[in-house]
Amino acid sequence: WDGKTFKPHPVTGEPVPDETARVQELRYLNPRKAEWPRADFVAGNPPFIGTSMMRQALGDGYAKALRSTYKGVPDSADFVMFWWDKAADLLRAGKLERFGFVTTNSLRQTFNRRVLQAHLGGKPPLSLAFAIPDHPWVDAGDGAAVRIAMTVAVRGEQDGVLGRVVGENASGQDSYEVTLLERVGKLQADLTIGANVAGAQPLRANERLSSRGVQLMGAGFIVTPEEAAQLGLGRVEGLEQHIREYRNGRDLTATPRGVMVIDLFGLEAGEVRSRFPAVYQRVYERVKPERDQNNRPAYRDNWWIFGEPRGSFRPALAGLPRYIATVETSKHRFFTFLDDTILPDNKLVNIALDDAYFLGVLSSRVHVVWSLACGSTLEDRPVYVKTQGFEPFPFPDPTPEQRQRIRELGEGLDAHRKARLEQHLELTMTGLYNVLEKLRASEELTDAERGIHAKGLVSVLKELHDDLDAAVLDAYGWPPDLGDEAILARLVDLNAERAAEEAQGV
Repeated sequence: WDGKTFKPHPVTGEPVPDETARVQELRYLNPRKAEWPRADFVAGNPPFIGTSMMRQALGDGYAKALRSTYKGVPDSADFVMFWWDKAADLLRAGKLERFGFVTTNSLRQTFNRRVLQAHLGGKPPLSLAFAIPDHPWVDAGDGAAVRIAMTVAVRGEQDGVLGRVVGENASGQDSYEVTLLERVGKLQADLTIGANVAGAQPLRANERLSSRGVQLMGAGFIVTPEEAAQLGLGRVEGLEQHIREYRNGRDLTATPRGVMVIDLFGLEAGEVRSRFPAVYQRVYERVKPERDQNNRPAYRDNWWIFGEPRGSFRPALAGLPRYIATVETSKHRFFTFLDDTILPDNKLVNIALDDAYFLGVLSSRVHVVWSLACGSTLEDRPVYVKTQGFEPFPFPDPTPEQRQRIRELGEGLDAHRKARLEQHLELTMTGLYNVLEKLRASEELTDAERGIHAKGLVSVLKELHDDLDAAVLDAYGWPPDLGDEAILARLVDLNAERAAEEAQGV
């Protein structure tokens, strides 16, 4: 299928793929790495094509051949990382003096960062001589404003210069005046100087406890409560296990949509048709036509099941009355409890723990500082990466009294926010934390923000967070006035201690 030609469905009238609109897929014979001309220096601005757009931009055949040829680049890495990896191989082999690239600022995201980490920690190693992690850029073709990163690599171990943008003003249609603050030190794979957060190891204590939510691969799975009732919810026995409340990132940060989702994981198509024929027809008509044209056999053949049902994570949630969730990409990093009846979307990162002690630690400044340092950004919004934010994070080892104090504060925080949002439907979590941020900065509130402050009791929210921060630092045995860099350094050291303990069987 060409991916863009649709026709109306004969029953629903909704646009569905036109299976007669076909395109040729090329199969590349004997694909191999391109030979670059001999050079002392390489500098470039490779195409800004994200991993999700590679097949569309380059063709399925080219994307497959590329990934099969460059084994050192993860499947989820962006197109630009193939240039970075190839140049790094040449540099480590002594065939270059140095190289430098302009890339998107997604260079710091987990799968892209793994390419840097492998070369910086290799034998012989590379070092970053210069980096700017986040810089404005105007596309000359369409004038679109994007964010880019710059990196320069050299052989061996050495310090580098980190440039951080501290001021930017558009000085014309396609240019910016940028003010940089430079710092010298050992540059890490996440384009920071200081504690090697990117090098922290995943801990077995946190294994298999976190996962992104389900990825539907078909909007037809989503239903309103009224549509769910028409499909038999409340009348057909067992259907309550397969039509569930559904939450995505916007539901948590803004106003919940109040929708439900058809979840047929664990059922065969024939079983769905015999037990829940109305549900079967709904999915057959609204999901199957799109999935029939999917390139992945698993998506195409199992069309009645979500594309990514997270089957390996479901056992972790079994038996829990609630679990912790956070929005993957969000201006503010907050954690909340979701009821076990709610199915989370792919844009939520979920943690299979129901104890408010863990919610309290994750909501504290200690963890938020960690997650911001080891995560990435999408445009200007931080991204929570579970493999870096949760799995290597070393929790404190508190006394029973300290644990109970954090547990009580965690419960209080979750209950306070939910009560405010339930009582004032116009409030949002983003609005509450926007005002909290201004309170922390001692900035004057606007009239609208004063209204949010009054209805949301944001000063109470601030006090809950302040008390939680103090309680968690106390549980670690650290001073209450510890700075962000000191927190990161101690967490990296603690991660190494825990990893060593686990290697000994603790």
